[in-house]
Amino acid sequence: MQHAVGAPLPPPHQPGQGTAADWSPTGQHPGHPGPAPAPGFTGAPLPPGVPPTQVPHHAPQHHAPQQPPHHAAQPAHHAPVPPTPDTTGHVQLPPGGPVAMPSPPPAAGASDPTATTLAVLLIGPAGAGKTSVAKYWADHRRVPTAHISLDDVREWVRSGFADPQSGWNDHSEAQYRLARRTCGFAARNFLANGISCILDDAVFPDRPVVGLGGWKRHVGPGLLPVVLLPGLEIVLERNAERSGNRRLTDEEVARIHGRMAGWYGSGLPIIDNSQLDVPATARVLDDVLARSIASPPQW
Repeated sequence: MQHAVGAPLPPPHQPGQGTAADWSPTGQHPGHPGPAPAPGFTGAPLPPGVPPTQVPHHAPQHHAPQQPPHHAAQPAHHAPVPPTPDTTGHVQLPPGGPVAMPSPPPAAGASDPTATTLAVLLIGPAGAGKTSVAKYWADHRRVPTAHISLDDVREWVRSGFADPQSGWNDHSEAQYRLARRTCGFAARNFLANGISCILDDAVFPDRPVVGLGGWKRHVGPGLLPVVLLPGLEIVLERNAERSGNRRLTDEEVARIHGRMAGWYGSGLPIIDNSQLDVPATARVLDDVLARSIASPPQW
């Protein structure tokens, strides 16, 4: 569920603050001698306060091997060592970038969204069935597809979870924004590696900069938004079946549903799944996406 947000994100990383690239397990700070060698190696320093006479006499001694006399004056010649082949199974992954709009089909009616790599944003109020439809749609596509749920990512926060139902504050806003940005990064990386994505979020039409505009910034202009908006009585019934912090009061559900009605007239495709089960809604979603690919909505 989305709540109105507006505070800026934490400032980006500034030069001089230290990054992962600055850290090295063998790096040393100026004036610091660095980590001591492991005990047992020649040259390892003694522990503080231990006099040299207490060094065990069985410490291994290393002697340079003696060379035969006729080798003494000959310079050492070493053949070049070939590079070790990569046998770790590491797979090079293309970096994630902004997702571009899918190419229109070559002929009218030839688009098959079930076999196209897409980035989809499924919008709707709490109880609209976004998560169920998104999971089913991702499970039954002909190409690899990931479902990225905003609520799931937000609930990664286990200690210090800021539940907006307990009061909207800077912590809950920051956690929502971090979850959206994390979902956007994940979607871009999946798409860059040939895996479609469907994201679900309760995006309000009256907060375009934070909501739909934020998703467009996080994912890219090729994101295809679709609104899932059943009737209020259906939403109330589905919400009543929820548990935990995902279940809202009837008053909150009605307020959110009323704000979602602002999507009518926005130009975005809207699916009324009041009388549709999950598989039927997924089929309608495929039809809607085929039209969106052929004629992208303006948003």
